[in-house]
Amino acid sequence: MEFSAVLFDFDGVLVDTEWAIYQAWLRTFEDHGHDLPLEVYTRCIGSDFATWSPKTHLEDLTGAAFDWHDLDTRRQADIMAELADAGPMHGVVSLLEKLKAEGTPLAVVSSSSHAWVDGWLEKLGLVGYFQEVVCRGDAPRIKPAPDLYLEAARRLALAPADCLVIEDSLNGLNSATAAGMPAWAVPNRVTASLDFSQAARILESLADW
Repeated sequence: MEFSAVLFDFDGVLVDTEWAIYQAWLRTFEDHGHDLPLEVYTRCIGSDFATWSPKTHLEDLTGAAFDWHDLDTRRQADIMAELADAGPMHGVVSLLEKLKAEGTPLAVVSSSSHAWVDGWLEKLGLVGYFQEVVCRGDAPRIKPAPDLYLEAARRLALAPADCLVIEDSLNGLNSATAAGMPAWAVPNRVTASLDFSQAARILESLADW
C-alpha cells in the first residue's frame, strides 16, 4: 500500500493505557456489585461517553446516582499508579525510527486531551517523531466522527486518501473510514475480541509492520 503519511491513534496503539483504564472501571463496577465485561466496555474505546457511557450504564444497573467527581479522581489516581512504569508498546520505537528515516510525516490523532497525550509523548521521549498532534478540542467532533483525522490531513497538507491510519478500536476505524483514509488495526488485550474485518490489514503488533 502506498501512503504519504502515517496517523497513529494514541491510547492502546503507542502506549498500553487501555488496560489500566479498563481495570480501573472494572473495579468501580465490582465495588458496586456488578461486572463490566470487555465486550460491553469496548463500546466507548476510541471515543467518549457520548457513544456509550460506563457511568450511565452503572447508574442504570444500580438505580443509584454517584458522586462522579470523587470516583473519577480516585479512578484516575489508580490508573496513573498502574501506569507508573509504562513504556511504548512493542515495536513502536523501532517503527517510528524507520518511518522517520524514510522521511514519512507522522501524526498522533486521539480523542483524548492534549494534557494526556502530550504528557505521555513528552514522558516517553516520543515528541520528536511527530509533525502534528491532534486531540480533543482541535476539531468540532471526536471519533467516531472523521473530524480529527481530517484536521490532521489538513495540517499535513495531504489528501485524506494519502494518509494511513493505525487504530486499535472500532470507533477509530469508523472515524478513519468516514475521513476516506485507509486504516490498519493493531488490536490490544482490551480490543482483541472486536471484529476488525473492515481494516485493510490487521497486525499483532507494530513490530509486524
